[in-house]
Amino acid sequence: MRVLRRLAAVAAAGALFVLAGGTAHADTGSPKFSAATTIGTHNAYDKAKYTYWAQALDSGASLLELDVYVDSISKRWRVSHSNPWGDNNNCEYANTPSQLYSQATSQDLGSCLDNMAAWEQLHPDHAPIVVKVEMKVGFNQTIGLGPSAFDTLVSQKLGSSVYKPADLLGSSYSTLDAAAKANAWPTRDQLKGKFIFELIPGTVEEANPFDHYWTDQEYGDHLRDLYAAGNISQAQAFPAVLGAANGDPRTSRYDSSIQPWFVFFDGDAATYVNNGYDTSFYSTNHYILIMTDAYNVSPAISSTGPTDAEVAARLALLAADHASIITSDWSTKSAAVLSAVSARS
Repeated sequence: MRVLRRLAAVAAAGALFVLAGGTAHADTGSPKFSAATTIGTHNAYDKAKYTYWAQALDSGASLLELDVYVDSISKRWRVSHSNPWGDNNNCEYANTPSQLYSQATSQDLGSCLDNMAAWEQLHPDHAPIVVKVEMKVGFNQTIGLGPSAFDTLVSQKLGSSVYKPADLLGSSYSTLDAAAKANAWPTRDQLKGKFIFELIPGTVEEANPFDHYWTDQEYGDHLRDLYAAGNISQAQAFPAVLGAANGDPRTSRYDSSIQPWFVFFDGDAATYVNNGYDTSFYSTNHYILIMTDAYNVSPAISSTGPTDAEVAARLALLAADHASIITSDWSTKSAAVLSAVSARS
């Protein structure tokens, strides 16, 4: 049955771009955010992918990734793949629309957010964009760069342009899990003009034998405590459970008090699909499932330059496997391709 479903998804892919292509961030009607499958770009801050961060925003991709280091010496949020003490990225020193696409790059996280605010002035009705932030070494509360400082920076730069945990909770739900299970997500049309921040632990953090308090747990604690204090509106991001697993990975990783604060899940597509994990768990509960390295699901396609038809087929295939967003290094594809929206099974 699973094979037949996947074959049907591939057969349907040819019609996908007719429905969703043509303009950047095109919507297929107005499905709920939880009911759609879209495409994201891995490490979109890399200058080899886009000269400017604004071009990444232009790309049509529904998810863009930033790698962030907490610099304990300068006490700044660095954006870089491998340099914890400096910035190496396509974010500009630009905070107005007229400055975009022309200023010096390799700026800190604050400038990346400034670019987003300036770009949004040019595109106030853009489709929702998930900004995936990998905290490479985690937070550092001891130097004042903890979850609250992150929230403050994002709020100061982007204000009401952020879709926050409190927005999902509304006035009816006391945990994100309860809200997600009730499918309280807004439609994609209702999310026009919004950025949604996803936080994941970083590779350096995970490899550090002395770090036992990773980003996901720390921000989960942060959400729980903000809600208890009546301050959940301050939170700007959704922590994600990182790593593909079968069943509900929250139960074995987190204290029961923070398990209900995770509704984003992020893992390797091939691990989910090729191993036959039951990913219907995510769509049934209306959780957001991000499948990375989408190219590597059997049959593998190019990680950088697949054909348009191959991307369409992969999107349809993984939509049938309950993904919310699939990601790869497909930055060279057109906005018509990267903005495609499929119905999530």
